[in-house]
Amino acid sequence: MAVTGCILAFEKELKHALHPEKYFVKTIKKEKLQFSDLKLKAEQVLPDSLKVSRVEISSDPSRSYAFRSLKMNKEALTYWGSYIYYYRVYVDPYTGKVLEVENAKNDFFEIVMDLHRRLLLGEKIGKTITGYSTLILAIMLFSGLVIWFPRKMNKKALKGMFFIKTSAKWKRINYDTHNVLGFYAVIPLCLISYAALIWNFEDVDQWVKKTLNGKAKTEQKAKSTIPTEESSDKKNILNIVGNRVEQSLADKKSALISFPKTEEGTYYAEVTYGNKQYQNEQFNFDQYSGKILKHQSYKDKNIGNGTALRERNYDLHTGSIFGMTGRILYLFAGMIAASLPITGFIIYLNRKKKKSKKKKVKILTPSN
Repeated sequence: MAVTGCILAFEKELKHALHPEKYFVKTIKKEKLQFSDLKLKAEQVLPDSLKVSRVEISSDPSRSYAFRSLKMNKEALTYWGSYIYYYRVYVDPYTGKVLEVENAKNDFFEIVMDLHRRLLLGEKIGKTITGYSTLILAIMLFSGLVIWFPRKMNKKALKGMFFIKTSAKWKRINYDTHNVLGFYAVIPLCLISYAALIWNFEDVDQWVKKTLNGKAKTEQKAKSTIPTEESSDKKNILNIVGNRVEQSLADKKSALISFPKTEEGTYYAEVTYGNKQYQNEQFNFDQYSGKILKHQSYKDKNIGNGTALRERNYDLHTGSIFGMTGRILYLFAGMIAASLPITGFIIYLNRKKKKSKKKKVKILTPSN
């Protein structure tokens, strides 16, 4: 999980650098096409008359729109069985030209992401294994911190706590590498573990939210009002939603719009201010009228401390809550985490050899 986490640390930046032809348009024009027309363009190139379920928009005028069509099978036991279909369609918002239709199931980073989350073993088995593995990691981090603290505090011990003795023999260097680097990585690794546990264990997630929320009001789910007569103005309503999100996006970074899945479902939009995902505002639009049913910002103090912390979970897990510095530190912490089982196993082997040598000495020593 540590290795895959390191690969995913700068996923977006790598994708944009490797495939600029689908993420960026060649010519920027004054006006974009209507949102409903762009959605139609995306759906026309999808196989089996599939519908899009979400779109990602950037405030960068040179970026394409990324439409997504996804259906999952949570009962499947493998990665490939988990996705019934998963497509991304990249569309030029100025011309409506489809830049690429991507079968996202075969995307390298998507496979790495599933390996990170579920070990390619599906939701039931894979997620359970990674969840309990994270719990074991958290316990080992705390126990390692206890072992790291010296029994006797003096100048020599203090130096050994924070520095690797490079002039020593390789066994000591290996021990110091495990001990010292493990200490430096313990705080980011604890935060990573906490966020992963929240995702993997629903009961823990709910307990943290309820405990920290206190007397904060319970969030009411927004619902669309089903009209008595069938509306034929869906295209115009979609444009109203798209235009409202574009207006809100003007001084921010990106937006996600999820399309309604049920009759009472809403258009859900999440507009992110910058590089920290929790810094966002959320909209729920009635799918039959385009009216805003709910508007909430991360600055809203009435959401409760538990909910506020939960919304920061992704940023806590990736390090983006501390900006670019945090992401880089988390990358190094992930590298250290990947090395700990290796250095730890070498320490174990060395101690095992010592014990076997002592036993041999005892056997060879003549008794009186």
